[in-house]
Amino acid sequence: MLTPEEVATMHSPQTRGERHARRSTRRQLDGLVVNIELTLVSIIQGVALSVLAESARAPLGDLRFDQWPYVANGLLVILLFWSRSMAHTLTLIRWPLEFAHNFLYIACTMVEAIQFTDLTVPLEWYAFSTAFGILAWALFLADLRLIRQRQAEAIGPAEEELYQLILRDQRMNIHWLVPGLTLYNLVVVIGIHFWPGILIAGGGHIVFAVLQTITLFGYLIYVVRFFAKIAPIVLRANQEEATV
Repeated sequence: MLTPEEVATMHSPQTRGERHARRSTRRQLDGLVVNIELTLVSIIQGVALSVLAESARAPLGDLRFDQWPYVANGLLVILLFWSRSMAHTLTLIRWPLEFAHNFLYIACTMVEAIQFTDLTVPLEWYAFSTAFGILAWALFLADLRLIRQRQAEAIGPAEEELYQLILRDQRMNIHWLVPGLTLYNLVVVIGIHFWPGILIAGGGHIVFAVLQTITLFGYLIYVVRFFAKIAPIVLRANQEEATV
């Protein structure tokens, strides 16, 4: 228990001023890191989009309908990566800068760019989709530490509710969604390798591409709805922090 002298010291003008200065500095650093993160994500996904746009010119212009699902899937991957990154940044990212987290962002984008370079080879598409899924899974695992850190720093019920929802979503992605998507791509790779006559020459790969489109679109709807769900909680959490 604090002594009366310690309580008086805590509420002295000098101590309150020091706490205010520390909070102000921390918020400035948090804002700087958030801006860095937002800029990085926008730039790297812009690079992936430019590669996809270049590769999509011929399939779209020449009406190569068998390649259209891959164009749509590439766009959906970019939208998913960008939207999840935005939600992550606006809820979890603070000072100090997380280098490992950002390095994984860059590695994922490199695989994206390679994958989007040529849309005419289904085997390569699904092989790089599998590699992208593994990197995304590693990213979700790495970010668990950030979520637990934010939970430990929570100062009010809104923050606790927010991080509990984020943790639940993170675990669902780690245990079900990302492994399921990755396994799907791996199964298609194996299928194309052993039955190229049916899946490539016979056009069977288009069925898998359309199924991938439906799955990715459904996942994008889930991400958008999840952010809409947590947006008011983010507002309340920031209001709580501002009053401390």
